[in-house]
Amino acid sequence: MLSTNRFTAHLAVVLAALCGGGSLLLFGVFLIAGSFTAVPLDISEPMALLWDGFLSAVFFLQHSGMRRSSFRRWLSSRIPSRYYSATYAIVSGLVLTAVLLLWQRSHTAFFETQGLLQILLRTPFLLAIAGFAWSVWALRPFDPFGQISLLTHLEDEQLAPHLVIRGPYLWVRHPQYLFTLGLIWATPSLSLDRLLFNVLWTFWIVVGAHLEERDLVAQFGESYRRYQGTVPMFFPWKGRAGMVFERPE
Repeated sequence: MLSTNRFTAHLAVVLAALCGGGSLLLFGVFLIAGSFTAVPLDISEPMALLWDGFLSAVFFLQHSGMRRSSFRRWLSSRIPSRYYSATYAIVSGLVLTAVLLLWQRSHTAFFETQGLLQILLRTPFLLAIAGFAWSVWALRPFDPFGQISLLTHLEDEQLAPHLVIRGPYLWVRHPQYLFTLGLIWATPSLSLDRLLFNVLWTFWIVVGAHLEERDLVAQFGESYRRYQGTVPMFFPWKGRAGMVFERPE
C-alpha cells in the first residue's frame, strides 16, 4: 500500500511538472512570438475572434473555479487533499495548452515594429520577466505544481500555511499579476486577436485578484486585513511597506 501511494504521488509530481511547466513555456512563446494557429479553422475573422473569446472563457472558468475554497472542499471529499495542487496544475496545464494550440490568428494588424524599435519594446518584457522571477523567489518555498506538499507527505511532514511578506510583496499585494500584465502588454506588434487576448486576460486577472483576496482573508484573517490596509493591490503608490510577516525558522 505504501509503495502504491509513493508511486501515485511521484506520478502526480511528474505529470504536474510536465503539464504545468510545459504550458507555461508554451505561454511564454505565445506572448513573444504571437499565436501559433496550430489547428487552423476555416472560419471568418469575426467567428475566429468569437472562438478565441470562448477559449479564454473556458480557461478563466477552469482556472479561477478550481482555486475557490468551495471547489477545493468538494474535490478534497473525493481525493486526498494533498493531491489538490498537483491536480490543479495538471488540469490547468492541459486547458492552457489547448487554448494556445487552438487559438486562431487574426489577419488585421494595428502595428508591427521592426529593427531597433522592436528591440526597445522588448525591454519592458524582459523587465517583467525579472520582476516575475523576483516575486517567485520571495514566495519561497514556491510550490506551483503541488510537488512540495506531496513529497513532504511521503516523509510524514506537515507544512502549515504562513503569511510571508517580503520582496515585491512589500510594495504590492499581487506582484505576479502585475508582472504578468507587463508580459501581456509589452509586445512590439499588435494584431486584432492579440488585442482581444490582452483585454480579456487583463480583465480576468483583475477580477481573479479580487476573488483571491476573499480567500486570503478567510485563510489569514486579521493579518491579511492589516496587509490590505498597508500595501496596494497592483501599483506601488504607497512605497515600501514597513510591516513584515516572516515564516518562523
